[in-house]
Amino acid sequence: MRSWQVFEASEVLREVEEANPQPVGSEVVVSVSHCGLCHSDLTLWKGIFDMGDKKVSIDSIGMKRPLTLGHEILGTVTAIGPNATDVKVGDVRLVYPWLGCGECETCRAGQENLCMQGRPLGMRRPGGFGSHVVVPHSRYLIDTGDLDPALAATYACSGLTAYSAIRKATPVHPDEAIVVVGAGGLGLSGIVILKALGHHNIVVVDVSEEKLKIATDAGAHKTVLSTGDDVTKRIVDTVGRPVRTIIDFVNNSQTAAFCFPALARGGRIIMVGMFGGQLTIPTMRMAQGSLSLIGSITGSLQELRDLVELAKSGKLDAIPYEAIPKSSINDAMSRLSKGAVKGRIVLQEEPA
Repeated sequence: MRSWQVFEASEVLREVEEANPQPVGSEVVVSVSHCGLCHSDLTLWKGIFDMGDKKVSIDSIGMKRPLTLGHEILGTVTAIGPNATDVKVGDVRLVYPWLGCGECETCRAGQENLCMQGRPLGMRRPGGFGSHVVVPHSRYLIDTGDLDPALAATYACSGLTAYSAIRKATPVHPDEAIVVVGAGGLGLSGIVILKALGHHNIVVVDVSEEKLKIATDAGAHKTVLSTGDDVTKRIVDTVGRPVRTIIDFVNNSQTAAFCFPALARGGRIIMVGMFGGQLTIPTMRMAQGSLSLIGSITGSLQELRDLVELAKSGKLDAIPYEAIPKSSINDAMSRLSKGAVKGRIVLQEEPA
């Protein structure tokens, strides 16, 4: 197998040739045909998490280089361990990457993405920047049927993350405004999922007029350009009243600062993005307003299954994406770092 690995922070990924993995026990080997490129990959490539009050290196939390990144994985089963069931060689499957320990209360409750001992693919296990991945059990494999494989790969993170955040924000009356902050891959996923679930009042906020145009094409009903002063007032004026539900797919100091004062009594912000920063919270306002700040990271295995079924139903529109050869990965990482990507990039495996 070959893979593109991070050896040093922010340096070009190096192509590495290794022997193909051999499955044991319940393991399944998937030959990766498509792998979406995510901002999380960019963060791990740079090697630093912005925690707001401090910056934390990946080395300090036990993530050792070289790393094979990539967690939006779709491909074909090429080998199965002796104890693997419900899957056969030749099956095309989407891979749920947010693997937990499988034994703790969190995992038993179906929330492996929140496991404190989690070992996700593309982070603590080799991921989809390799030609093959080892999946510990067939339960993490999802049949996507006739869905476009490049688009379906993005459901494993950007789609799932948006879907899980929306589920935390609902139920909401279809005509009540939901404000979506950020019109990148995550935000666009949020728009098309809200539409598919029957929502009729989606207000999108972004710093880019070009991305707001893309958001409108995707189904946003109203948009707000978040440059300059008085962004909070512009959001409230656009909605027509203080806002009850905001999903912040950027979630940095700037977006948190203009979202929080836009909340109505009983309002909530679903905080999704990991761009770093801090929010100073007036405690009296929290209590008097009965406000909620809800964190949301990726999503559960069942939520990914539900999302795929939603896509299979034909209700879920495609977000913009660009499929490029996996050998162009360093150029793709550079473009993503510069903010020069519309929607999503999907890395496509080339013939051997």
